[in-house]
Amino acid sequence: MIDLERLELKKLNKSGLKTLVGWAKAEGWNPGEHDFDVFWATDPDGYYGFYSENELIAGGAVISYDQKFGFMGLFIVRPDFRGHGIGKKLWYLRRDLLLQRLNKGASIGMDGVVDMQPFYEKGGFNIAFRDERYECIGKTFDIDKAISSVNKEDFNTLMDYDLGCFGYTRKAFLKNWLDIPDSRAFKFSEHKDFKGYAVIRKVNFGFKIGPLFADNKNVAEALFKACLNSAVGESVYLDIPVINKEAVNLVKQYEAKYTFECARMYYGSFPKIDMDKVYGITTFELG
Repeated sequence: MIDLERLELKKLNKSGLKTLVGWAKAEGWNPGEHDFDVFWATDPDGYYGFYSENELIAGGAVISYDQKFGFMGLFIVRPDFRGHGIGKKLWYLRRDLLLQRLNKGASIGMDGVVDMQPFYEKGGFNIAFRDERYECIGKTFDIDKAISSVNKEDFNTLMDYDLGCFGYTRKAFLKNWLDIPDSRAFKFSEHKDFKGYAVIRKVNFGFKIGPLFADNKNVAEALFKACLNSAVGESVYLDIPVINKEAVNLVKQYEAKYTFECARMYYGSFPKIDMDKVYGITTFELG
């Protein structure tokens, strides 16, 4: 029997974070090889875990976005230590620790799996919308002439667009996410008007699109096709908020297969997000 009182809560170093991502890979969460580098660069103080006899046995993220918004993700207990109440204790400690890292009254987001949603609701979180993951196979498409690769000169414009779709500025995250190895970032720009962007990256199995933000379904579809075109013959995954009916229609149109679901949940007030522009969320780990 595990003595919960003897567990040590410690801030993780980068090696500890890499261990968590490795566990996530073993669980089938399908992260990218370089995801942990971006996670670390976003908030090096944002990862904590429980240690038993100097051995990491559980951990998770407590990310602060400029103290204005927090995100709890990458929550995992090593399989051989489950069933002892470790996860419950760690989750509440992480929530309270993150609240201390944020400005008073700041909200926290997370993506909760279906079985755990009642537990998270007891901890003060409320469901904002359901996320469903869909899989399809990359194919060759003619690419809309308004599509091009994101470049450094686009960053400030892209960051402003992202703010409306995420709810908070995440400069450090985006800077590294757009440059992640084995990825492509596409924008849709028409008459110098920035109307959306998407990132597709290599993950453990296949590719993931995230985010996919667009002014409307036509722009979203053009970006989606550009992503599929860059991963021909490979499995491609997209996590859609089902509250956006046009996102649902998009995956149905391309006969994508449902594989998984969870829910975006918030502690505190919901961020101001233009959900009609959110066709694919960025990542379950950091939002």
